[in-house]
Amino acid sequence: MTQDELKQAVARAAIDYVVDGEIIGVGTGSTANFFIDELAKIKDRIKGTVASSEATAERLRGHGIPVFDLNEVESIAVYIDGADEITDSGAMIKGGGAALTREKIVASVSKQFVCIADGSKLVKTLGKFPLPVEVIPMARAAVMRKLASLGGQPRLRTKAGSDEAFITDNGGEIIDVAGMEIADPVGVETHINGIVGVIAVGLFAQRGANVCLLGTADGVKTLTF
Repeated sequence: MTQDELKQAVARAAIDYVVDGEIIGVGTGSTANFFIDELAKIKDRIKGTVASSEATAERLRGHGIPVFDLNEVESIAVYIDGADEITDSGAMIKGGGAALTREKIVASVSKQFVCIADGSKLVKTLGKFPLPVEVIPMARAAVMRKLASLGGQPRLRTKAGSDEAFITDNGGEIIDVAGMEIADPVGVETHINGIVGVIAVGLFAQRGANVCLLGTADGVKTLTF
């Protein structure tokens, strides 16, 4: 199976976790897009969604799926999203799609987090995928120095084909930190969150996944944490 076929398989499997009549949190990225396309087929069964990015909101609305502002809802039954890396304990690196802050917010108020990913995303130790950190623009250089002191190699994310900084939906910039082996995801997440100027770090360990649907050549495997 191709990587896209694996993503489609886990997206279809995630429909089993959708709670009828409830608000569903929806992630951002290529795997989440496959889930949105599957969700459209049962859109009449749910009350609506909360999106983790403007791009996701646009795709949901394009399918005629209601999108609520998080401030308009009291609870979210389940949050479904992909990951750039996930461990066998449910800790993740996310943020390759630049939506890490809103993803963290939506996940934090959801009763359950279901991660959907192809098998290549399962790792023993987080860090091979560069760790995204969203920052206030004026703090960029100061935060990069702090991240370098942790042993990482920080690099400003730029727009495709440009030297201009990529700007998130929140007006922040993203620093991608390569070269880290994150043996203590909760500890590293806590430490980076404490750096002044950081908006959010793409470590999802304090609030990791409850379930991971992993696409493999042998079918969809379910990991629970």
